[in-house]
Amino acid sequence: MTVNVGTLDRTIRIVVGVALIALTLAGTIGAWGYIGIVPILTGLFRFCPAYTLFGIKTCPMTKG
Repeated sequence: MTVNVGTLDRTIRIVVGVALIALTLAGTIGAWGYIGIVPILTGLFRFCPAYTLFGIKTCPMTKG
């Protein structure tokens, strides 16, 4: 997998994912809030399949 998620994007994804799951566990939103696992995983792995489809890359270019 090629890294295509930058640091700021990664941080936002993880925070939003945790917030969705926390709201679900608190009973504020329904079970659909467990979808927050998706942004958490894409943030942790620094790879977003949708970004690949659309040719988006939010991380800086790396030497290599």
